[in-house]
Amino acid sequence: MAARTVILKEGEIAKRIFWVEQGAIRAWFNNDGEDITFQFFLEGSMVASIESFRKNIASIISLETIEPCVLWCADKEDVERIINEITEVPALRSLFIDVVFERTFDYMKHCLSYIKDSPQQRYQNLLNEKPQIVQRVPQHYIASYLGITKVHLSRIKNKLAKG
Repeated sequence: MAARTVILKEGEIAKRIFWVEQGAIRAWFNNDGEDITFQFFLEGSMVASIESFRKNIASIISLETIEPCVLWCADKEDVERIINEITEVPALRSLFIDVVFERTFDYMKHCLSYIKDSPQQRYQNLLNEKPQIVQRVPQHYIASYLGITKVHLSRIKNKLAKG
């Protein structure tokens, strides 16, 4: 799949869940005409608008490829069958639950960071915890994710480079 391909539009009902074999995806929403990126997904990640997928309601987010991607997808019926099957295999059930909760923890951590950390600290956290995002994702998406402008991000990077 080519870069900048929208695989789910805000307002649509999510019919599929994706697994990223290769590439990068961003989750974003429109805030009065401005793209707000709030999550990135790289290789090995499972991605969907979970609430939309699970409850059959309009998605509050869009999903878009950042790089060319190789994605695997499963529709709702396949996922329901898999969930039913893994309940009988404790190790798979535990792995599935861990994947779901890991994403929830990422959201919580990001949200709390907005409350307690400065933009520079949020960028530093991203550098320390997920350096591959800083290396692979365009700067304007990273700035949006951090809640700052591209100019502010440039200033932060220059300040950190100086010492």
